[in-house]
Amino acid sequence: MLKTALKLLLPTLLLATTAYSAEATVKVGTGVEKYEITGASDSFTVAPNTRIYAATRLTGVEPGVVNVVWSKDGKEVSKTELKVPRASYRTHAYRTFREGDSGAWTARVVGADGTELATASFQVTVQ
Repeated sequence: MLKTALKLLLPTLLLATTAYSAEATVKVGTGVEKYEITGASDSFTVAPNTRIYAATRLTGVEPGVVNVVWSKDGKEVSKTELKVPRASYRTHAYRTFREGDSGAWTARVVGADGTELATASFQVTVQ
């Protein structure tokens, strides 16, 4: 009886256990249309108070949150938390660049557990 119950329940239990193999891409640009980045570049010359966007495509990510970590010259400047309602998802974050923000930047997509999923490096000159 126990063997029969295990034979019937085991496939159900295995299907109910979801394994996540997280992957992500991130691109930076001056806008987002239909979840795709526009004005993509690795070097931006912008006026003060201009937004630069980081658009990410996530697959195999455990639903919850990811963070976009914005760093200038290797030092973390800000972090944007993004909700991820399902394993495959597209979303974006932005940062407003002001006077004094010129430099080498990175936008890193980081999972809830701290694992880096994707990185985009870019140069900003604020005029």
